[in-house]
Amino acid sequence: MRLVVDLNRCQGYAQCAFLAPDVFAMHGDEGLLYDPQAEAAQRERVAQAAAACPVQAILVEDPEASDA
Repeated sequence: MRLVVDLNRCQGYAQCAFLAPDVFAMHGDEGLLYDPQAEAAQRERVAQAAAACPVQAILVEDPEASDA
């Protein structure tokens, strides 16, 4: 699974870090760190984090999800 976060759009609400702490982390008040190659085991949490982002800054590219 590949993640892309539009850091220009991200406003630091930290919903992603709260919902998927193994993938997303806040650095300071507004800096977001994330794993662009998240483990498949994190799929559900990452999907929740992307859906919860108030500014829709998280894009999830998950080729396995389209195979289902």
